[in-house]
Amino acid sequence: MTSEERLQKQKELIESLGRYYDKQGFQPIAGRLLGMLIVMDKELFTFDEIVEELKISKSSASNAIKILELMHAIEYKTLPGDRKRYFKLKTQDKFALVDDHKIKLQITVDFLKKVIELKANKNTENSIFIDNMINMIDFFIDKFEELKKEFIQQNKSDIS
Repeated sequence: MTSEERLQKQKELIESLGRYYDKQGFQPIAGRLLGMLIVMDKELFTFDEIVEELKISKSSASNAIKILELMHAIEYKTLPGDRKRYFKLKTQDKFALVDDHKIKLQITVDFLKKVIELKANKNTENSIFIDNMINMIDFFIDKFEELKKEFIQQNKSDIS
């Protein structure tokens, strides 16, 4: 694959990621910006490069950057002797995504347990369904922790 073909495929992937993040509740430009920072070989982009690369207005870029910074998805750094800010994907602990999902699932379980507590008849089809959901989500939460420990253990043995 030539570098031009790879660049074209990267741009297509950025658009796909932008649509995916849009469906996840992101603003469309924020999704595309995040996609760009994930996909592109270059890891640091100035504000002007973001505007140029995504072909967006400065106000759209500014809003997307603010949103992604508030979400702790991106960060910026400055370089000595250069007043520009260079934006990049915020690298986190490798378990941050899994832990975030686990927290969201636990919040869901807590709400569902409150629902069950308030049901007058806990034997209705709806109540049984909710109780089954609680059990299933609890199962997944437990598996998250087991898999995390297994992953850590496996990687320790790979290093040895």
